[in-house]
Amino acid sequence: MSGHSKFANIKHKKEKNDAKKGKIFTIIGREIVIAVKEGGPDPANNSKLRDVIAKAKANNMPNDTIERGIKKAAGDTNADNYERITYEGYGPGGIAVIVETLTDNKNRTAADVRSAFTKGNGSIGTPGCVSFMFDEKGQIIILKEACDLDPDDLMMMALDAGADDFNEEEDYYEILTAPDAFSGVREALEKEGIEMEEADIQMIPQTRTALTDEKMLAGLQKTLDLLEDNDDVQNVYTNLDESAAE
Repeated sequence: MSGHSKFANIKHKKEKNDAKKGKIFTIIGREIVIAVKEGGPDPANNSKLRDVIAKAKANNMPNDTIERGIKKAAGDTNADNYERITYEGYGPGGIAVIVETLTDNKNRTAADVRSAFTKGNGSIGTPGCVSFMFDEKGQIIILKEACDLDPDDLMMMALDAGADDFNEEEDYYEILTAPDAFSGVREALEKEGIEMEEADIQMIPQTRTALTDEKMLAGLQKTLDLLEDNDDVQNVYTNLDESAAE
């Protein structure tokens, strides 16, 4: 996994997140609704809700906002209206793009996602057209500057908790898990006081594709910006090699 420029992605995302807290809170708010709908409002009995709460706190969402969201979701009959829909397609240069959405109006969302691809000179594909290029993994990022543990000790802690892989990069450690083992590993690290920069289920590309043509990069960025600005869009994944584009 070395050299995949994940830390550059983190810094880029955090800058965008800081400028768009409302968008992030909307995303997390919907994730709370779905987690409560699927597993109930008690975090002690709902590991998915615990994961979303951890994500909320990592993004500085106030505790009272989190609690309000859980209470509202528990009594909100409209929670049933949200639907998870994943779109797959291609950006300029054949870059693979996966768009995960959570929407109460799939016609609106489909039109918006298609428009974002078109405006960036990309195209929507059929379900499964690019997802085979990605692996679904739990991914935990720990910045070295925030962790005093010896790398070997951290690795053993993660593996003992059920992680599949541990990677040391220049500025951070990356822990990968199977999706169903993610909650257990995250909670084990949390109990040890390990500060996590990111902890979420991700679609991780098996290989990355370089794109150096400036016009194509601009088109891809336009698509990504439009998608990130859309409240129905929860996550966007690509197989772009960002280190080659810097």
